[in-house]
Amino acid sequence: MSFWELVLCGVVALIVLGPERLPGAIRSTSKFINGIRQFGQEMKAELGDELRVHELHQKLKDAEEKGLLNLTAEEISALTELRQAAADVNQPYGPAATTTPHPTPVPSAPAVETTALTGSTAKPNEQNQDKPGVA
Repeated sequence: MSFWELVLCGVVALIVLGPERLPGAIRSTSKFINGIRQFGQEMKAELGDELRVHELHQKLKDAEEKGLLNLTAEEISALTELRQAAADVNQPYGPAATTTPHPTPVPSAPAVETTALTGSTAKPNEQNQDKPGVA
């Protein structure tokens, strides 16, 4: 709209509503327009988040199909982002959450087997030499 069209709309509104009701009508109209803008921004952000989740999910599928070997840089960054998101989900909300550092990954311990008969534990590639008959 041009300047003169806005002036004409203002004059018509002043004549129709009168000077007492015009300020309230302007406030109501501006609140309505701001509400529509805010709704549009929220929808845009939500759609962007959903598209990002879909993209990360697809890259995770591609990485799993490769057996998590020979991954591209995009797949590695997607896996890193997903791990970070999982760690963030486990963090509590509140002031303490902002000062708590993210947990560092702990290297996994060697696999240990438990035999059902003796209740003893042994590493998978070791043999119990002191107990005959137990492999």
